[in-house]
Amino acid sequence: MHMADALISPAVGAAMWAGTALTTSYCAKKVREEADPARVPLMGVVGAFVFSAQMLNFTIPATGSSGHLGGGLILAVLLGPHAAFLVMASVLAVQALFFADGGLLALGANIFNLGFIPAFIAYPLVYRRIVGGTSSASRIAMGSVLAAVVALALGSLGVVFQTVASGVSSLPFGSFVALMVPIHLAIGLVEGFVTAAVVLFVRKVQPEILTRVTSAQPIAGVSLRGVLAAFVLLALLAGGVVSWFASTNPDGLEWSIAGVTGAEELQADEAGVHGWVADLQSFTAFLPDYTFRSGADAGVAAEGDTQAVWPAVDAGTSVAGVVGGVITLVVAAAIGFALSRRASRAERSGPPTASM
Repeated sequence: MHMADALISPAVGAAMWAGTALTTSYCAKKVREEADPARVPLMGVVGAFVFSAQMLNFTIPATGSSGHLGGGLILAVLLGPHAAFLVMASVLAVQALFFADGGLLALGANIFNLGFIPAFIAYPLVYRRIVGGTSSASRIAMGSVLAAVVALALGSLGVVFQTVASGVSSLPFGSFVALMVPIHLAIGLVEGFVTAAVVLFVRKVQPEILTRVTSAQPIAGVSLRGVLAAFVLLALLAGGVVSWFASTNPDGLEWSIAGVTGAEELQADEAGVHGWVADLQSFTAFLPDYTFRSGADAGVAAEGDTQAVWPAVDAGTSVAGVVGGVITLVVAAAIGFALSRRASRAERSGPPTASM
């Protein structure tokens, strides 16, 4: 559901960027006020896991389409909504800047659809209402599935409204929404089951994480070693190995566009803002589409041995998965560390004293 710049007008893109910037500022303030430095490593490793998991497209049977984990709900359950939004923004920024996954002009819209909706709508209004303060496995499973379905459905609607409001493509509202929403309901079901499995794993290994996040308490003093190690391992396996076997079918957005226009991707205007951001993304993306640039393995293909191309492609995918996970871990953890450090400094300085 990563929108390309070809779907977004500069006006809509700027509006979504502004809304995302305001939300980011608000979330940064809340995380700073929560002053929970113990959460910093968890932000990093769960962010790396979500980055890697988003590389794993799975086939949606009988459709010719595929989907991938969004991860926003997982982040909200394990980190709380404010930290979750900041981590998802980190994941999507890394993907757009370094891997050309999602447009830079559309980045604000992508963060809203994949970050804001799960963290501030699906999590509090669906997941929390179903799960409540209990640790019931059945409630966690039900809450995860229903919240994920709602998040994906609303996110797909967001894509449709943002695209139609932009008016730069020939995608009509009726036919576009008729394809986008049903396919993302199916993707949401899969995401819900994966979310439930992840949350139930954390509940088994260290249930106090869920208890404290639910009650908005710091996780300081809670042993995170087992959970951190598990997410690091999962991120490495997903990005470094399992990503080789990701479905090559078009994702839900591409499939829906193809169903309306006959083409999986639309071409953006190369002039003006679209051309400028395309040039910028081409410059910053050192592993576009999660593999080496075409020139990196051109010599292998020139040999005429098609079997020899596969190791180069797999190596590029593995490198992208591991490098992207590491960058995301560093960025998300750095954000958490910086905010926690500012909070600690504010506490040490204390309230200002009145001057005589």
